[in-house]
Amino acid sequence: MGIGEQQAEAWTSVLRAEQQSAMDLGAHLGPADPTAYTTRRPIPDPFPIDRHGPARIIAMANQKGGVGKTTTTINLGAALAEYGRRVLLVDFDPQGALSVGLGVNPHELELSVYNLLMDPEVGIEDIRIKTDVAGLHLLPANIDLSAAEIQLVNEVAREMALARALRPVLRDYDFILIDCQPSLGLLAINALTVAHGVLIPLECEFFSLRGVALLLDTIDKVRERLNFDLDLEGILATMYDSRTTHCRQVLQRVVEAFGDKVYQTVVTKTVKFPESTVAGTPITTLDPASSGARNYRQLAREVIAAQAERDDR
Repeated sequence: MGIGEQQAEAWTSVLRAEQQSAMDLGAHLGPADPTAYTTRRPIPDPFPIDRHGPARIIAMANQKGGVGKTTTTINLGAALAEYGRRVLLVDFDPQGALSVGLGVNPHELELSVYNLLMDPEVGIEDIRIKTDVAGLHLLPANIDLSAAEIQLVNEVAREMALARALRPVLRDYDFILIDCQPSLGLLAINALTVAHGVLIPLECEFFSLRGVALLLDTIDKVRERLNFDLDLEGILATMYDSRTTHCRQVLQRVVEAFGDKVYQTVVTKTVKFPESTVAGTPITTLDPASSGARNYRQLAREVIAAQAERDDR
C-alpha cells in the first residue's frame, strides 16, 4: 500500500469514528462557520499593477469529478481579472465544460486546444477567445481533445506538449489557469508538467478527502520526474454546507492534515453556481453581491497575496 493509500485509510478510520461519536446524544459537532476552521490572518487587498507577466500557471486538478474544478477556474479567473490581472483560462477537458460555462458552444468550434497541441501551424491567436470579462481570455476545447491523449503517446516529450503551446504567451498574462479533466491520464500529466502549482478543489465530502491523498502521490511523482518546481498551490474547500455534521468533520480533518495549505476561503453551496453555468457567465458578473461571488473574490485576493509573497523572496 502506497503512502497516499495509507493516508486515505487513516482519514477514513478517523472520520468513521467521529461520525459514530456525533450520533451520540450531546456530541460536539464543531462550529458551523467555516472561518472558525480556516481563518489565520487578514487577507490584503491587491495592489494595482502597471505591467503584466510572466504568468504563474496553476492547474486545477482532482481525479474525482463534480468537486468544483470548472466552477473554480471560471470564477477565480473572473475575480482575478476584476483585480486588474490578465488571465488565460485553458479548457483541458474533452467535455468542454469550461468553454460551455463561458458561453461557448464546443460543437461549433473550428479550432480548439486539440489543434493547438497537434498542429504546428496552429497558434494560440488562432483559437483564443475574449470573454465578456475584461482581461479574461479562453482557450476552448471539445471532444476532439480526447484524441490527443491517444495521439500524443508516440510523440517525443509527450508530457511537454502543453508547455510548448503556452510558451509564446507566458509574458502576456499574470495567471494561466488550466481546468484538468477528472482523471490522471496524459492530459493531466501535461498540465502538471507545465504548472507552477496545483490548486485542488475539495468538496467537503468523504470520498473527495480520500481522493486527495492519492492525487498527492501523483503530484510527488511528477515533481520527481518531470517538473521539479511543482508546488501544491493550495486546497480549496468547496460545496460547504454548514447544516451538515459531515461537512464540518471533513473541513476540520482537511485543515488538521494540510494546515496553511488550505485556503482561508471556503466556497459555500449556492444555487447561483448552476444558474451562472446556464447563463454562460461567471457568478461575479451574474450576481456580484452573492456569497459565491464574495467567496471567489476573497480567493483571488489570497492567490494574489501568495504570489506577491513569492515575488518578495
